[in-house]
Amino acid sequence: VQLVESGGGLVQAGGSLRLSCRASGFTFSNYVMSWYRQVPGKEREEVALISGDGGVTDYTGSVKGRFIISRDNAKNTIYLQMNSLKAEDTAVYYCNARTIIINYWGQGTQVTVSS
Repeated sequence: VQLVESGGGLVQAGGSLRLSCRASGFTFSNYVMSWYRQVPGKEREEVALISGDGGVTDYTGSVKGRFIISRDNAKNTIYLQMNSLKAEDTAVYYCNARTIIINYWGQGTQVTVSS
């Protein structure tokens, strides 16, 4: 099983980034997929999730209207389009795949927003 994130980097406040997470080793469409983020000294926070068929999405309040999660089951990939980025969005962003009994994590990608 692998979850490989990409697309992180340094961006100015107000800018945009798109993260990708490519999955392998499991039946991708059976899994709820999420993006989490974590800053040093704080708990990992779920930012957005998407159901297996992509029909249901949800976001934490601080990113609603700015971030969009999507998935392409043909490519075993999820995305996080991040717009109007703020300094407080700076974190390591992690891809997560889960069912009721299984939980997989990626290695994370750093997003830094300069103010």
